[in-house]
This record gives sequence, C-alpha cells and structure tokens, in this order.
Amino acid sequence: MSEDILGADYDVVTIPLPPDDEGEVVATLVRRVVPGARRAVLYLHGFTDYFFQAHLADHYVEQGVSFFALDLRKYGRSLLPYQTRGFVRSVTEYFPEIDAAVAIIRADHDELVINGHSTGGLVAALWADRVRGRGLVQALLLNSPFLDLNVPVLVKGVADALKGVFARLPARAVLPVGVSTVYGDSIHLSREGEWDYDLDWKPLGGFPVHAAWLAAIRRAHHRLQGGLKVDVPVLVLCSDQSLRVKDFAPEVRNTDTVLDVEHIARYATRIGPRVTVVRVAGGVHDLVLSAEPVRKQVFDEMDRWLAYALPGALPGKAEQPVIGGDDQHQGGAAQHAGQ
Repeated sequence: MSEDILGADYDVVTIPLPPDDEGEVVATLVRRVVPGARRAVLYLHGFTDYFFQAHLADHYVEQGVSFFALDLRKYGRSLLPYQTRGFVRSVTEYFPEIDAAVAIIRADHDELVINGHSTGGLVAALWADRVRGRGLVQALLLNSPFLDLNVPVLVKGVADALKGVFARLPARAVLPVGVSTVYGDSIHLSREGEWDYDLDWKPLGGFPVHAAWLAAIRRAHHRLQGGLKVDVPVLVLCSDQSLRVKDFAPEVRNTDTVLDVEHIARYATRIGPRVTVVRVAGGVHDLVLSAEPVRKQVFDEMDRWLAYALPGALPGKAEQPVIGGDDQHQGGAAQHAGQ
C-alpha cells in the first residue's frame, strides 16, 4: 500500500494477477476510505482511460461513502512497460481483478455500488450478471456505457461478418480505423477543455484498436444485447445527443462524440428488469467531465436515484423517480424496464 498520484487523501493497492503471454499482470485499486462508512462505490474506467476524476471521489466522500477506483490490467497505474495498452482477448479477463477489488471492499463495507464508465459500464453489467444472487453488489450506476459500436449499420454488419477474418489475424494486429482527437481536444486542459490528466495513459487520439480486442468487445455487445438478468437496480446516464465530426467545433463541448446515445438508450433495458435511463442535456461522453452546470445535474441525478434505489444510502436525498412503461427521462422523467 502506498500513496497515490492524486495525493495523500488516496492510497493504492496492487492486485497481482496470473501472467499472460506478455508477462506479469497487475491491477491497481485506488482507495479513499471514509472511516466507519457502511457503503462504498467502485469506479471502473473506460477504454483509453484511467481514474483521474478526483471530483467524483470528492462527491461521494463528502456524503460519507468510501470511494474506490480500479485501474484495470494494462491501463493507467497498472500498465507495465512491455504491455500492449488496453489489450484483452475477452472482457471476462477483467473479472478476476473486479472479484479481488470487491473482496477487499466488502471486507469493511456492507453495501457496494459499481459506477462504470463506457467500456467499464459494459464490463460492470456483464460482471454483475455473472454474480447475480450472491449479494456482492447492491446497484449499478453506468455513465455512458459502451453497449454498441458507434458506426453505421452497414459498417457494423461488415465488421461482424468479417469476425472470422479477424480471428485469423495476429491477436495484436492493429486495425485501420480512423483516429480522432475531437473528444480529447474537448476535455483536456492543453486544448479546449478544463481537465488535466496524463496523456501517456489517456492520449488525445486514443489507443490503437487491435483485432482480438475488437472481437472481444463485439462478443460482449452481443451477449448484453441478447439480454442479461442483472438482479439489482441499474441507473444508466447518457447525453441527450451524439455528434460525429472530424474536427473540433464548439458544439462538441455539449454532446457525446464517442458513442451513439440512441444505442445506449435502446440496449440499456437489456441489462435487467430494474433499469432507469436518464438523458442529460449538454453532457459529453464522460458525463462527469461535462461543463459545471451539467455535471451538477449529473451528480443530482445520481444522488436522487441512489437515495431511492438504496434507502438510506445518501441521507436526505431520497426522491422517487417517475416510474412507468418505457417512457424516457430527459430533465426529470425516466425510462424503466420493470420495477
């Protein structure tokens, strides 16, 4: 255990994992523990990402909730010099480090919420489906989860049809997909944004896309889209609009330029029977990196839902969301799959 790069308020625990064909593998659990807290949040980051959103931790800790973040294998604090960044052959490879992190957290906390962003949201849903019925997690809070490829239907169909071809490529073959810096430009302090983070760990143009990684993601998409049975309440947050552009423009500061929010809304209800979908006007892909008024709304939505889904989780915050049918929530109402 040692002090984290975010400062003395945090410490880190290295989780050793079985080696793979590149050598030693580790994951890193970042911790900010509230003494005596019964509840904890575990944050799972996305692709080309790591945990740096200290204001998210601040928000939970100020309400008496312990905060943990897991830098998954081959990302951020867990990336070793010889490793291929972000590479896995199956998203289930992440399950052992999530299992280990959850065991550490549950040793001192009674309730756990998993807060997953983008690919972390996809992984969180699949993990929660695997452990359903065991009481390990009490709620999922998913921030712009990666539930489908943001490409035209024809391109997606071609990609899926070629999965046999991808399987015959070297696993780490880099696919010739276009690399855009638009999202990075919109959020990083050195460009047009307000956030300072490590550009080696989260480059503006993202990581290369490898054949085996893309195949793994598509298998995960198909598994989720076919229907999961996650048995805890799930909140899915996303922006109210998406935009695909090649170059930076002012409007990218208030839209999701990474994923198609219609895909998120469509497939969110496949996660389980108790799903709430909230669209946040003006949100960027990582909603907690949106402009200050927008992220305040994001935090308010999270708090209100958590206080309702887990009574007593955030004292004084409980307010029943609007429930019923498959209506969508945008600025006050919600889409639910059952209740």
